[in-house]
This record gives sequence, structure tokens and C-alpha cells, in this order.
Amino acid sequence: MENRKVKTMAESKSVKNRQVYPQDTNHMQTLFGGTLMANIDEIAAITAMRHSNAIVVTASTDSVDFLKPIKTGDILTYEAMVSYAGSSSMEVCIQIIMEDILKGERHLAALSFLTFVALGEDGKPTEIPDVVPETEIEKWFHETAVARVKRRKERRKESKETIEFLSKTLNVE
Repeated sequence: MENRKVKTMAESKSVKNRQVYPQDTNHMQTLFGGTLMANIDEIAAITAMRHSNAIVVTASTDSVDFLKPIKTGDILTYEAMVSYAGSSSMEVCIQIIMEDILKGERHLAALSFLTFVALGEDGKPTEIPDVVPETEIEKWFHETAVARVKRRKERRKESKETIEFLSKTLNVE
């Protein structure tokens, strides 16, 4: 078996800045959750493609934790990195940092984890490089990924059982 290629987390890291405008917000003048999630999925996919050098598909949105309300005028920085790589799938961690320019304050506003699968030209999963952390933050996310991967597999099993039950009960495929 050939040795697997390796990439550092920094090699595929992506950063996106965006200001929140009134049309991005709800009746409470806070960012629509769906808008945040669309931006998360976009930057996570870019990061996964950079890491794998392949087309990727979102396998799951594992979590989106909203930590602070994001308001009109806030500047958001989406920082995405591949925190774990399996043979063809990868976990992407996205930190959403909110900045109030007028007050000079920065806060972690949201945190999200998604899983992507890299596809080859045949449309089937293809091998991806392993990922190597370098900084203290990268090492922490990489080391804690094992537990998240385990929980993800357990959740996937439960989802499959639920789908099978619903398919039988509702008589749908």
C-alpha cells in the first residue's frame, strides 16, 4: 500500500469576511440562522476541496452552535479548517468570529462542524491526504476529533434505523 499524502491544516484553511446587512436579519434584527448556515456550508466546501483537490459533497452538518446574537452591522469572519481526515471523508471546523468595529470587540459567535466526502471522476469516494496540525488550536481540534467522529457514526446508525422505520411505517422509499 502506498503512503498517503499529507497536508497541514494551514494549506487548506479558508477565511471569508462578510458584513451583516438589514436584509440578512430577522424581526429581532439578528442574522437569519439559514443565512449563517449557507455561508458555513460554502466556506467549508471550499476548504474541503482545497484539502482533497477533488469535488466534494456535504455528507452531514454535524453541528451549528449559535453562541452570541449576530446583529446588523456586525462584521463576521468565517475561519474554516480540515480538523480530521479519514480515507475519503473529512471533518471541517468553522469558527465564526463577530466583530463590532465601533467598539473594537471580537467574540466567537458560532461554531460548526461539517463532514464532506471527496469524489473522484467516477463519482465515487476517492482517497484524500491525511491532515497534520501545527498550532495549539489546530492540535486541540485534531485531538478532539476522534470523539466527534465516534459520535457521528453513532448518530448515523440511529438515523438509518429511523429512516428504515419511517419507510416501513409510511410505506415510502
